[in-house]
Amino acid sequence: MTPRPNTEPEVPDPLKAWAIELFEELRRQSGEGVGINRPTYGAGETRAMETIAETARGEGLTVEIDAAANVVITLPGEDDVAPAVACGSHVDSVPQGGNYDGAAGVVAGLLALVRAKRSNVRPPRPLKLFVLRGEESAWFGRAYIGSSALFGGLAASDLELRRRGARETLAEAMAACGADLIPIRAGNALLDPSSLACFFELHIEQGPVMVARKVPVGLVTGIRGNIRHPNAVCRGNAGHAGAVPRWLRNDAVFALSELVMRLDQHWMILLEQGEDLVVTLGIVGTDPAEHAMSRIPGEVDFSLEYRSQSAETMDGFAGILEEEMDIVGRNRRVAFELGPAIPTPPARTDEVLLEHLAALCQETAIPFEKLPSGAGHDAAVFANAGIPTAMVFIRNEHGSHNPDEAMAYDDFFSGAQLLYDALLTAPEVLP
Repeated sequence: MTPRPNTEPEVPDPLKAWAIELFEELRRQSGEGVGINRPTYGAGETRAMETIAETARGEGLTVEIDAAANVVITLPGEDDVAPAVACGSHVDSVPQGGNYDGAAGVVAGLLALVRAKRSNVRPPRPLKLFVLRGEESAWFGRAYIGSSALFGGLAASDLELRRRGARETLAEAMAACGADLIPIRAGNALLDPSSLACFFELHIEQGPVMVARKVPVGLVTGIRGNIRHPNAVCRGNAGHAGAVPRWLRNDAVFALSELVMRLDQHWMILLEQGEDLVVTLGIVGTDPAEHAMSRIPGEVDFSLEYRSQSAETMDGFAGILEEEMDIVGRNRRVAFELGPAIPTPPARTDEVLLEHLAALCQETAIPFEKLPSGAGHDAAVFANAGIPTAMVFIRNEHGSHNPDEAMAYDDFFSGAQLLYDALLTAPEVLP
C-alpha cells in the first residue's frame, strides 16, 4: 500500500539540490543575453528536452519520443496495464522569457518519478511525465502544439504557420526536430485518452494574486480559453499630414484607436455584469518602410486576443467586435480585416481532483488558495480530451513572460511535495 501523504517525509535534501542544479543547467543552456530563449521546435527547446531525457535515463526511467517529438517518461506501477497517472508541462519559452515558465512543472514531475524510483516506491499505477513541445504561441501564433498533436488536434493550416521573423513553417520545424508528420497531417491521435487515469500540471502563477495573498500554492479551478487574431489590419488612405483636413481623412491609426476605446467600454460593462473577460492588443504598428511624422497613416497592423473561462462570453464579444468594426469603419471610412482566428477553448479542472489536492494540502500543512488561471496551459488540452485534470500553481514574483520571474525554491518544493503525494494517491479518489 502507498503510505498516506502526511506520513511521507518532505522532499529529501539531496533531491532538492538535484532539482536546483537541473534548473541551473537549463538556465545555462538557454540564457542568451537577456532572459531565456527556448524557441518552439527550435534548438533551445530541443537542448532542454534532451537534458531532461538524458537525466531520466540516468535514473533508470523509461524514455520515449512520440511522433510530435514530445518526450514521455515512465515509471512502472504495481498494475502496469492500468491507465497511468500522468503529469507534465512544457520547456519552450517566449523570447527573453524566464527559466521557470513550463520548466517548473517538468522538473517537479521528473523529481516525483526520480524520488519514487530512488525510494523503491512502487506506485499503484504507472506514472508518466509528458515533456511537451510548443506550448507558447509566441513563435508560430499557435499554442499547445505538442499537446494538441497528442489528440489529433493540429489542422493542416496550423502546420503552414510560419515562425516569427523567419520563412520556416511549423511543419518544417517539427520535421527538423524528428517529428513524424504523416499521422499528424492525418489528424490521428498519438495518445488514447483512456490510457490516462488523470493528468496534473504544476506551473508558476503568471499573475500577482498569490504574491498579494501570501500563499505559496494555488489550486486551479479553470483555465481561460482565447480567440486570437495575430494578423489583423486596419486599412485607410495615406495622405499629407498638413494638407488633408479631419473630415476628409481616412486615418487608420485614429480608427483603430476609436475601436479600442469602444471595445474597452464594452469590456468594462461586461465585467460589471460579472462576466470573465480580458482583452489585449499586444502588437500595433505602422509600416516602418513608409511611415513618417508628416504622413497620415493609411494602414496599421495589429493583433487582438480576448480570453474568458466562458465560451459563451467569447462568442458574445466576437459579435460586439464585428458590430463595432462596422460602425467605426463607416464613420471613418476605413476597413478592418481580422484575418483568420485561432481559437482555444476554455477548460474546467476536475472537481474530485481539486478537492483531493485541497485535502492533501491540509494534511501536509501547505497553505493554499483556489483560483482560476488567466493564462492558457497544456492542461486545458488534456481536460478537453476528457481526461480528469488538475493544476497546481506555485507563487512567483514579477509575473511571467519576462526575464524577472522569481519563484522561490521553498515554494517550489512545497508544490513538488503536493504533486508527489497527488501522483501516488490519485487512484484512491478516481472511479
